[in-house]
Amino acid sequence: MPWIQLKINANDKNAEALGDTLSDSGALSVTFLDAKDNPVFEPMPGETLLWGDTDIVALYEGETDMVSVMAFLNAEFGKDFRFKLEPLEDKDWVREWMDQFHPMQFGKRLWICPSWRDVPDPTAVNVMLDPGLAFGTGTHPTTALCLQWLDAQDLTGKTVVDFGCGSGILAIAALKLGAKRVVGIDIDPQAITASKENARRNGVEDQIELYLPQDQPDDVLGDVLVANILAGPLEELAPLMQGLVKQGGPLALSGLLPSQSDRLLEVYSQWFEMAPATEQDEWIRLNGLKR
Repeated sequence: MPWIQLKINANDKNAEALGDTLSDSGALSVTFLDAKDNPVFEPMPGETLLWGDTDIVALYEGETDMVSVMAFLNAEFGKDFRFKLEPLEDKDWVREWMDQFHPMQFGKRLWICPSWRDVPDPTAVNVMLDPGLAFGTGTHPTTALCLQWLDAQDLTGKTVVDFGCGSGILAIAALKLGAKRVVGIDIDPQAITASKENARRNGVEDQIELYLPQDQPDDVLGDVLVANILAGPLEELAPLMQGLVKQGGPLALSGLLPSQSDRLLEVYSQWFEMAPATEQDEWIRLNGLKR
């Protein structure tokens, strides 16, 4: 079956309404993409997070009357948006999507492998993880920075706290790298679901505890803390997070741009001996040791 793709350039003020209108106009799927190639992170409670410059991609059946669709959009929003219409050839879209993902190595020991690919090194530390509901497959630099850091740590027998666990990729990697126990915390129920399923598929479900913030025990305390979220929550929640790691325990923070690192270094230096920032593809990881 032929398809028609409609791509609209939007912003954080009109993207959500445009997406709803596209669904109402008969689109079979509506996808939000960052026009500047930034990642999506889970929002703070009560917040709907959209990028400042967003592309919305809607897919229609080939016989759809796109003149009527555009008239419908113009009636709702006027003509104050940029768009592109193009036909798409009929493909095996599932296969097309799967072909984008390949095994990736992080550090010396760790590989992240999609389930439909052969494991490159059976003797390595292999985490089997497929793209899914929650953020985190290793393809984004912030996740890669955290995976590289975990690979370089001695986690044997330790408890790791993964704040903002997303897909569970960091938690599962920590367990595969020798951690005894991981506590994963996330504000998104879908992240808890995804982490549970991915832990089960990797045979570590008995070593991981997963909580929404309101459900986490008061006595959570790790030997190691890793948090891959956003600069705003990292700053706002710093007093809480510093209490989640023992004295002398290592900390890694990511989800930061270079322009945000100085402020976060200042904040976390109240409790940690912080090292210089590590940068990859215009993203930053900060790490330190609890005093």
